[in-house]
Amino acid sequence: MKDKVTEFATVRLHYDMAKLTERERRTIGLLIDAARIMDELYWEQSLGDKRSFLDGIRDEDTRRFASINYGPWERLNGNKPFVAGFGDKPAGANYYPPDMTKDEFEALAGEDKKSHYTLLRRDGSGKLKVVWYHEAYRARLEEAARLLRSAASFAEDEGWKRYLDTRADALVTSDYQPSDFAWMAMKDNRLDVVVGPIEYYEDGLFGYKAAFESFVLVKDLDWSKRLDKYIALLPMLQRELPVAAEYKAEVPGAASDLGVYDAVYYAGNCNAGSKAIAINLPNDEQVQLKAGSRRLQLKNSMKAKFDAILVPIAGKLIDPAQLGHVRFEAFFTNVMFHEVAHGLGIKNTVNGKGMVRDALKEAHSAFEEAKADILGLFMGTKLIEKGEIADLSAEDCCVTFMAGIFRSVRFGAASSHGKANMMCFNFFQGAGAFVRLADGTYRVDFARMKAAIEAWASTILVLQGNGDYEGARSYLEANAVIHADLRAELDGLRSARIPVDVVFEQGKEVLGLR
Repeated sequence: MKDKVTEFATVRLHYDMAKLTERERRTIGLLIDAARIMDELYWEQSLGDKRSFLDGIRDEDTRRFASINYGPWERLNGNKPFVAGFGDKPAGANYYPPDMTKDEFEALAGEDKKSHYTLLRRDGSGKLKVVWYHEAYRARLEEAARLLRSAASFAEDEGWKRYLDTRADALVTSDYQPSDFAWMAMKDNRLDVVVGPIEYYEDGLFGYKAAFESFVLVKDLDWSKRLDKYIALLPMLQRELPVAAEYKAEVPGAASDLGVYDAVYYAGNCNAGSKAIAINLPNDEQVQLKAGSRRLQLKNSMKAKFDAILVPIAGKLIDPAQLGHVRFEAFFTNVMFHEVAHGLGIKNTVNGKGMVRDALKEAHSAFEEAKADILGLFMGTKLIEKGEIADLSAEDCCVTFMAGIFRSVRFGAASSHGKANMMCFNFFQGAGAFVRLADGTYRVDFARMKAAIEAWASTILVLQGNGDYEGARSYLEANAVIHADLRAELDGLRSARIPVDVVFEQGKEVLGLR
């Protein structure tokens, strides 16, 4: 278990607070306090009582590893249990009664059962009932809302103040759309916070329920200015997607923007197991269609993973003749366009099956991540070809993407991101986009890689547009798997003591805040 703990490189989330005003420093302290509440609530959603669980583990290393994983299941190794007394991770986490069947859920009347912000519980007679988050977690959400309103009182930017106030309202009403629009309307704020129930990955049963999390962020103004021009190119990139017109008929929101940030605090879902290095929000498709989305690149977290993980992996598994193509700028570009790519394609099926998310059910998250992976690479290489990106080559992006797959598939094939990576790896392998050399390293075939990018993108976009649930499910079962030869190479990375991911040393003490 000590070895398991050391698979996570410790990264200190420090920031020079002297760059900020006194108001901004006090705001960050309040936001961290609110984020800690999101952390408590995520523990409750994913497992149950955090304190009794951790207090029941005597071994210090096991307890530390359980804290990293937010429970007894190893998130980056197929959710295998590592604490005695625990079996397989429940697909529905703690959102649903453990004995609830899918048929029982489907038979329950009312659409609130599918809301992202409700739990399913049993009443006194054993029948299913719906409980809203703001009712189930009332006291703690009211305290988090109070903290956000206190932070708003220090805001000098009106858009930032409006977002904090409306997000506080959302926490106690479960009506998040107004605050999503307010978040989209902000343009000049230096600080930012993602707070509340956000992503749906923890719900492996239906993919409906949102998990609590929080990021506390400071904007890098210089880096952000470099990215402004790419948003204007989204309609052109949508038109050039390698798919028939009906699968790209929607127009990306014109209010979408890109920003570069330093993260100073992670909490809840985004802190469990693998740590996010970019954000694409809001998830509400109606908001995306009307206002676009914001893509936040977490530069300090990204650089930490590139240096500690991706570069050593490339040294082991990429053909030495192509190692010069592994560059941080390419890694940053691939990750950035992954987030942008969530806004491309279509949100509504082409054949009347409703929203893509609803049609694909629990398979949606894996295919949405796969879409973002491949369209991100498609967009980056396309803009390089058009001369819009001058300091990188398509070869840089492709080789760094390949090294990035090796980094990400180490998360296992249990998470949506892991499934997406394995489907891509296996598709590329079948298309001859890379070859494995006699020395155990991989060489990208650039001509075949370009063709494979377009073919894989088309496969995903058509499947999504058709709302083909059965096709998606069967494709996942057949292709979201790690085969024996790759497993052996990943085990070699473990033997070489290359970290799997990072764990943060963070908090007000690290930042020098009271």
